[in-house]
Amino acid sequence: MSKPVYGKNAAQSRNVEKISSPVWALVVAFIMFLVWTPFQVGLFNGQQIDFEKPIYVSSLLSGLLLLVWMGLFYKKFKLEEQRDLLVVASLLLPITYALSLFVAVSHYMAMNILFVQSMYIAVFIIALYLLKQKQLNVVIQNAILAISYFIVGFGLLNWLGSWKLAGGLVGWFSDTVRGGKYLDAVMTDSNGLRLTSIFQYANTYAAFLMAFLFVAVFALVRSKKWYGTLTHGFMLVPIIISLLLTLSRGGLVMLPVVFILLLLSLKPAKQILWIIHLAIAGVASLAIAGPMTNLGTELNTAFTSAAALKGWAYLLGASAVVAVLGWAIQQYLSPWLQNKLGGWESRKLSSLWLPLLSVVLVAVVAFLLIGTSVRTVLPANMETRLENINFKQHSVLERITFYKDAVKVIKDYPILGAGGGGWTSLYEHYQNNPYTSRQVHNFFLQYLIEVGIVGFIVFMGFIGYIFYKYIRGYLKRDKNEFENGFFFYIIALSILLHSLLDFNLSYAFMGILIFIGLAGMGVAMDSKPLRRNWNTTGVRYGYLAALAIGTAFMLFLSISAISSSSSAVKAKELMGVSQSYEELKAPLVAALKDRPYHPEAAAYLASMDQQVYGQTQDQQYLNESFTVINRALKDEPYNKKLLQLLATSYELKGQSELSFAVYRDNADKFNWDIEWYDALISRSQALASAANAKKDEAKKQEYLTAGLDAYKHVTDGVEHLKTLPPEQLQGRPFSVTPTIALNAAKMQQIAGQNEEATATLKLGLGDHYADVVNSKTLWDTNWYSSLIARSYELAQQAFTQQDADGKVMYLNVGINAYNQVQADLLVQSLPVTPAIALNAGRIQLMAGQVQAASNTLKLGLSEDYKDAANREIARWYLAALKKANAAQDQPVYDKLIAADPAEAAQIDAIVNTQY
Repeated sequence: MSKPVYGKNAAQSRNVEKISSPVWALVVAFIMFLVWTPFQVGLFNGQQIDFEKPIYVSSLLSGLLLLVWMGLFYKKFKLEEQRDLLVVASLLLPITYALSLFVAVSHYMAMNILFVQSMYIAVFIIALYLLKQKQLNVVIQNAILAISYFIVGFGLLNWLGSWKLAGGLVGWFSDTVRGGKYLDAVMTDSNGLRLTSIFQYANTYAAFLMAFLFVAVFALVRSKKWYGTLTHGFMLVPIIISLLLTLSRGGLVMLPVVFILLLLSLKPAKQILWIIHLAIAGVASLAIAGPMTNLGTELNTAFTSAAALKGWAYLLGASAVVAVLGWAIQQYLSPWLQNKLGGWESRKLSSLWLPLLSVVLVAVVAFLLIGTSVRTVLPANMETRLENINFKQHSVLERITFYKDAVKVIKDYPILGAGGGGWTSLYEHYQNNPYTSRQVHNFFLQYLIEVGIVGFIVFMGFIGYIFYKYIRGYLKRDKNEFENGFFFYIIALSILLHSLLDFNLSYAFMGILIFIGLAGMGVAMDSKPLRRNWNTTGVRYGYLAALAIGTAFMLFLSISAISSSSSAVKAKELMGVSQSYEELKAPLVAALKDRPYHPEAAAYLASMDQQVYGQTQDQQYLNESFTVINRALKDEPYNKKLLQLLATSYELKGQSELSFAVYRDNADKFNWDIEWYDALISRSQALASAANAKKDEAKKQEYLTAGLDAYKHVTDGVEHLKTLPPEQLQGRPFSVTPTIALNAAKMQQIAGQNEEATATLKLGLGDHYADVVNSKTLWDTNWYSSLIARSYELAQQAFTQQDADGKVMYLNVGINAYNQVQADLLVQSLPVTPAIALNAGRIQLMAGQVQAASNTLKLGLSEDYKDAANREIARWYLAALKKANAAQDQPVYDKLIAADPAEAAQIDAIVNTQY
């Protein structure tokens, strides 16, 4: 068997065969798929109905394209050389994800990522064979460049206030455009405005821009046509400006690293040209960075044509200057350099000197921008971001924490991993502190978590082999600019390296770019002939048959998932406009028919059934809710919402012990969720108090132990958070809340730990309750009455001040206090006092518990309507009935109005108050 040919001979050999019309049709469809994907399939490692359908549609489209490829290439498909084996080896990647399904902690997310991986392999196989032909290779390279330049322009349109135009350009095919505006193309965080373009995440956009900055320089230097030189030179400033506007520190840190690695692959003349082009574009970009930042901030607040025109003038003017200079450099300097350095380039290690010098130059520039006042030439927000680049910066410390926690997951799921989405499901169990991050911020660690050591070895072996064989081939042969694959090498290397710091490959389009890059490298790699027994008819057609069967199976699953997702989306949309149970239920049932594990659809249906049961007390709704939840939990055991609904189901069934067990048995899954521990401690206290009243010592001790252990977990956690570096953000709130303090202190009081109980109250209730906590008569009826009254006063103040969180906190304290005193009075066979009934009822009404409020207020009523206090209770009681749309208590109303006719207006005033 003859060796593959490279360079000009290879080009001549490949161009002998004419490209057929069906193949051109496949190329066009492939490019259209590349255009569609970035505007449809965003961040896929999540659990939101709104974002799942594009995954399934893209899987379907890529599968159909792969079937077309098989139909066109089945006769040409051979296993003659090493690159042909890549097509076979690539199937191992989705197979490892399929294997991880057997141990997946979330079947739903694991299936979603299996769809994505299948799409990647379809793209890889198709690209590998299309790129073998030079003409198609050139077309696809230019298509990728055009798409990337459009994405850059799209982002800048949004930055300079032309979001209507930007939205109109893609709104006809993108679901991400709402109200004519692409969602979060410009995002806002604590650093101010950040450009994200189509990615809705600034750091991933920075990775994309870094890759295509170097691709643009490469295309500029290789271009033989004046219009190509001008086009690529013109785009350098928009790309660099966009990169600066992302405010991505990771992008700025990785930029010089990738640049130096790429320089090592170039000859000295081209190294110099790269440096010159980037230096000119960099200076021009820095010159307009300040005005572009200020104008973008202004235009995203209030659009004015003058400001927009000024912004475009800066951008287009700088770009035009750089384009002209770039053309002049390529026209006059490039030939001179090639001539002068031709002899030097043949020397051994000649390509090392400029990269080494660049390392020194980068270090000097970094020192000037980070360690000196030179950075003041940048806009204030960029200056601040650069100033904060250090190993003690909070995002660095947080990433280190993510990586340490990821290693904990890997130790527990070492072989096959935890399945796709494993980190998203498990991180709350393993996290060191209460951060919120559904991504590891390191692609390789996340991949290892998902598929374990087996899958990781397969993946690293696959990409490592391609990189090794590509670099080996690149260094050995004539570097024809279109056939040497360097275009694709830049893309794959840049994005993969940046993915050491972020979750870029959780964006499907970035993953597609990686696999196209790998395919392009595979085409150009050093490829030796295989033994003849690889290329037998049985092996070739056996592989194609297996590929066809696998593709058909994934197509079937995609169609089923699309149907299910469409039903789920329909149900979600109906929830905003319909109150009909049957109308809402029908699409949810359809969504769950083929995917009963769908967490969001299951949660919607179960929650709706529980609400209907609360209104009708019809047991069938509660039973259906219970069935739906338990079925979903078989495949989604770490889903917090489903577990909370299961606990609610038990509560509605009157099985408080089982509700408590759900919180107790799953507490370690959510170690830093203070709301989970608040609910667990509350339930422990209620059951311990009930067992104490029944003198059931064993049960009392069981619940006290569980509740006080949970409380100790909280206090230990609070102490642990004090050990975090001062620069590291804690994450979500985690402290002894007032309700935790009240319930934990009650359990300590039951256990005879009175001093500890007092200390706990002081720790959690705070200054607003200081006089109540310091009372000498803790835990008696009067003390509870004072506590509940204070909670109502504080909730009213918070409501007046529009402090929603404060209002909820004080209402919860009051409700918990009422539950405790009510249980105590029941044991003593004593009635609820009017003062407690009034304030507790008002608290319940403010909290939206209108039925409970009317019941509580009724307990405080007497027959003395001359008494102002009793009239107040009656007034609130009747208002609660009216708010609940319940039948009016006519005798009470008549007596109240007879005592004071003005009460009618006051009742209406309460009813009309929107808490």
